Amino acid sequence: MEPVVLGIVVGLISLIIGAVGGIAISKAIDKKNTAIAKSKAAKIIEDAYSEAKAVRKESVLEAKEEAHKIKQELDSEIKERRTEIQKLEERLIIKEENLIKKEEMLDKKQENLEVTKNALLQKENELQVKEGNLIEEQNKCDLELSRVAKLTIEEAKAELIQKYEIEAKQDAVKYVREIEQQAKDEADKKSKEIITMAIQKCAVDHAQDITVSAVAIPNEEIKGRIIGREGRNIRALEQATGVELIIDDTPDVITLSSFDPVRREIARIALEKLILDGRIHPTRIEELVEKAKKDVDLSIREAGENALYDSGIHNMHPELARILGRLKFRTSYGQNCLNHSLEVCHLAGLMASEIGADVNTAKRGGLLHDIGKAVDFEQEGTHVSLGVEIAKKYKESPAVIHCIEAHHFGVEFQSVEAILVQVADAISSARPGARRESLESYIKRLENLENIAKSFDGVDKTFAIQAGREIRVIVKPDEVSDEKAYFLAKDIAKKIENELQYPGQIKVNVIREIRKTEIAK
Repeated sequence: MEPVVLGIVVGLISLIIGAVGGIAISKAIDKKNTAIAKSKAAKIIEDAYSEAKAVRKESVLEAKEEAHKIKQELDSEIKERRTEIQKLEERLIIKEENLIKKEEMLDKKQENLEVTKNALLQKENELQVKEGNLIEEQNKCDLELSRVAKLTIEEAKAELIQKYEIEAKQDAVKYVREIEQQAKDEADKKSKEIITMAIQKCAVDHAQDITVSAVAIPNEEIKGRIIGREGRNIRALEQATGVELIIDDTPDVITLSSFDPVRREIARIALEKLILDGRIHPTRIEELVEKAKKDVDLSIREAGENALYDSGIHNMHPELARILGRLKFRTSYGQNCLNHSLEVCHLAGLMASEIGADVNTAKRGGLLHDIGKAVDFEQEGTHVSLGVEIAKKYKESPAVIHCIEAHHFGVEFQSVEAILVQVADAISSARPGARRESLESYIKRLENLENIAKSFDGVDKTFAIQAGREIRVIVKPDEVSDEKAYFLAKDIAKKIENELQYPGQIKVNVIREIRKTEIAK
């Protein structure tokens, strides 16, 4: 073979072999790539599946959260609507109750209208009957006038007026008796007002009765020692105590004079200790006066605490209790003011418990009603105004302050307890033996009482009895009728109230008696 052809053949063979090898190599490479592609595809699928699963899970959670949120909103809305429905139901119930009440009120008004209508019809019938009676009476009057034609017009008028005046008085007495009977029938419903208004009566203001104290001395020589050289001892004692010492010719007695009972008591104690001690000079006087002040202050505090214990009153300011104890040394018409206050406290409490009033307020007001008398020698003003100031200062209740303010009628009564305190004050000061009254003033009061009763027409005799707590009036039976006697008792009682001042109450008895005597022959 020619070299050219051989070369070509060799080239073709090499080309074929190369092609076949390339194809084999290409298949091997494609097979490997396919395997790699499958592996990648499987991984992609797996990742996609995992991602889809995660997305699904997240979507489910979001959906659940959304559903829970929607449920909460629905629950809240349902709750609000239920609340609104409940409020509407309550409003409907209230409206229904109001409608029922209005219906009942309308029924009641209807009944009242019916009753009023029947009453008006009855009144109309009564007026018609009265009109007929008046016409009949007028006719009788005309006949009577015709019968007494000989009388003048003035005489006839006077006779008719007198006749109708008598009838009017009889009707008035009958009407008053009916009113009193009606008041008695309603006594249970208005027991508090009736009791308190029936028993209250004014008590006069009290004045200090004792302004001096006497100190006994063992001998007359003590007087000179108490006076001292050039009067220095007596001046020191008077200056330290604020009390005037009266040393005169009265044997074995030194008199202490002062309007302040506490100062007078301090001076008495100090002077008695000086006499017992025997060392009488200005320095010793000052020491014993200071000691006496402490003793009196202790006695005042104990008296105030004992008063609170005896009355059963607690939670009172200590300073107010001390001021109350000062009343131990205060008297009024010979009556000890502290004992009087305790008595008023107990009386007011007992009456309050009987009628259902506030017992604590009544007792507290009764105990403190005269508290102003403990300081009326030191401050300006009446014991009532001073007592009100003290009670306000130590935070007493308005009800207790009103009891103090009203117990001498300084203001109008605004509570039952205030009236009870005033009544208890009058009872305590007016009871027999409580206070001294001069014979002259006592007799004058009885004479005034009898003179007031004698000033009325038709009165024959008057007798003041029961120490002036009752007056009996005997009238002339031919001048005073039974009806007039009834009014006469009221008029006498009213005039006594207006013109006399007296403790307690005065009973007025009008007596009308007719006696006829016949002899059988």
